[in-house]
Amino acid sequence: MILNRFRNAILFLSVVIFMISLSGCVPKPKPKVETKAKTTKRYHMEHDKYPEPHEPPDISKIKDAKPKVEPKSRIGNPKSYTVFQKSYSVLPSSKGYKARGKASWYGKKFHGYKTSNGETYDMYGMSAAHKTLPLPTYARVKNLDNGKSIIVKINDRGPFHDDRIIDLSYAAASKLGILSRGTAHVEVEAIDPSLSVPQKYLQVAAFSKEASAKKLALQIQNITNSHPVEVRQQKSSTSKLYLVHIGPIQDETDVGRLRAKLSAHKLPTPIAVHLE
Repeated sequence: MILNRFRNAILFLSVVIFMISLSGCVPKPKPKVETKAKTTKRYHMEHDKYPEPHEPPDISKIKDAKPKVEPKSRIGNPKSYTVFQKSYSVLPSSKGYKARGKASWYGKKFHGYKTSNGETYDMYGMSAAHKTLPLPTYARVKNLDNGKSIIVKINDRGPFHDDRIIDLSYAAASKLGILSRGTAHVEVEAIDPSLSVPQKYLQVAAFSKEASAKKLALQIQNITNSHPVEVRQQKSSTSKLYLVHIGPIQDETDVGRLRAKLSAHKLPTPIAVHLE
């Protein structure tokens, strides 16, 4: 009896020792190593691209940048800077600047990121990049191939190619008609915001009732499709008028086209007016 108990005790101890030895073979879990999140590149696309088909707003309704007096940006205006081992000197003033060269455009790759003067790049805004003009500068850009012209706000640096003088936003390039080709021969002329810049409009009609003016404006918008149509209120000491305007119009060839379209729909022949 005592012998059996002794044998059972020995067997129990053997099992315990065996289990302890097994536990020593089980690898301990490794402590977690904290890793830093991968830093994302500023431009997350290898190549720039157009917006998706469902993304672009109606480009025809996007108006030109409106020149206004602004101080030079605190950033983006060093005396000189170097990109791709080439140095550039920033002009002390934009007054009198006028040059011809090749324009390109940039879009979704840069959309939402900061420009050189700290603003957020909006590919649907009327903006541009230039290598040497002070930031910001307002400029008129004319496509010498088709006569179209626009006004943009230059708030970024680039394009850093020897054969190009300005990089346009997606919207600006679209309005100039250069998206399909990618580049165009243009003329860039700086605008002095301290001087008034009247713009051309076509005045179609004048109404005493706002509802009538808005009804005609909607009808014209469906006809013109590619030019903004707006109702402007004009007050005088004796009356109030609501004027229907198409514009602003930068391309002189569009005036004849618009008049022909309106005439085909038996609408009044518009007159050209210049407004601030």
